[in-house]
Amino acid sequence: QVHLVESGGGLVQPGGSLSLSCAASESIVDFYVMGWYRQAPGKEREWVATLFMGGTTNYADSAKGRFTISRDIAKNTVYLQMHSLKPEDTADYYCFARTVADISWGQGTQVTVSS
Repeated sequence: QVHLVESGGGLVQPGGSLSLSCAASESIVDFYVMGWYRQAPGKEREWVATLFMGGTTNYADSAKGRFTISRDIAKNTVYLQMHSLKPEDTADYYCFARTVADISWGQGTQVTVSS
């Protein structure tokens, strides 16, 4: 399986922005979809955004208009830019990469939105 490493999490005030990165250990063109989930304390993991290798993107309603998923194929990296952050965005954010055969997950990066 591919090794995924997330980074970019941290503490931000409400209304602020963060950019998360997910660096893959191999070429991301091998994956037909990559994306992000998040898990808030005491809650189930929820889908945030996906990026198909053809370029199509999809967002959860909670992310639409505020989050943008993108990629840099040369850097084997997928990004999640987050704006207008709210306290309810506080969670551990996990990157995933899916092939036909399996799915790989990163270890997560923590995002805390608080004043």
